[in-house]
Amino acid sequence: MFAFKRSIISLRSPLSRGLATTTEKPSLIKKFKIYRWSPDKPSEKPHLQEYQVDLNDCGPMILDAIIKIKNEQDPTLTFRRSCREGICGSCAMNIGGRNTLACLCRIDRDVKKDTKIYPLPHMFVVRDLVPDLTHFYKQYKSIQPYLQRDSIPEDGKENLQSVEDRKKLDGLYECILCACCSTSCPSYWWNQQEYLGPAVLMQAYRWLIDSRDQAGRVRREMLENSMSMYRCHTILNCTRTCPKGLNPGKAIAEVKKQLAFA
Repeated sequence: MFAFKRSIISLRSPLSRGLATTTEKPSLIKKFKIYRWSPDKPSEKPHLQEYQVDLNDCGPMILDAIIKIKNEQDPTLTFRRSCREGICGSCAMNIGGRNTLACLCRIDRDVKKDTKIYPLPHMFVVRDLVPDLTHFYKQYKSIQPYLQRDSIPEDGKENLQSVEDRKKLDGLYECILCACCSTSCPSYWWNQQEYLGPAVLMQAYRWLIDSRDQAGRVRREMLENSMSMYRCHTILNCTRTCPKGLNPGKAIAEVKKQLAFA
C-alpha cells in the first residue's frame, strides 16, 4: 500500500513542477478611440476618448474589447449588443471607417494602429455609439413586410411553396436590419426622409418575389415614384459593407426591372 502511494506522488510531481514554471504572456496594449457624446452634457461637444486594452487578456472581436472597456474602465460607455453571433444586428457601428457588426469584426492586432469606433454615420445619436433607428424602422414598416393574400389555401392550412420558389428568397431573408448598408449609402444620407434605402428596398423585393404573396401590384405602386427607390445611383457601398454578405444593390436593380416591365 505504501509503495502504491509513492507511485502516485511520482506521477504528480512532474505536472506540479511544470505548472510552477509557466510564465504569463507579455502585455499587448492596443489603443481604441471611441466616439463619446451624452445628452446629459449638451455643452460638451462630441469627441473621441482613448482607451487601452491588453489584447492578451481580451477576446478576439471588437465587441469583446468594448465590453471589457465598459466593465473594467468606463461604465458610462454606452452601446447596443445582444446575441454576439451576428444575428440580432444590435452592435452595428462604424469601425475603422467601415460599417459592420462589432461582434463579427476582429480586432486588428497591429498595436501601432489605433482603432477608431463611431456610431453609424449620418444618423441622430442617442448617446455614444447608439444611433436613433426610429425612422429606419418606420420605413421598414411602410413596405408592409408580411404575407398578404386575397384567398386562403383550399385545405385551410398552409400556403405551400415549391422548392424552386423558396430558393428565390435566399440572400434576402437573411437580412437582420442592422442598417449597415443604408447608413453607408450617400443617397440615403441626403434623402433619407423619402428614399427608403438599401435594407428596406431589399426587403420590399423579398416580398415582391414571394410566390405566396398576392399583393404584388399594390407593392409595386408604393415604390413607383421618384424618391422611394429611384434615388439609388448604384454606388454599391451597401453591398460592399453588408456584414452578412448580402447584395442589396442587386435586389434594388431587380425591383427596377420589375417596375419597368410590369
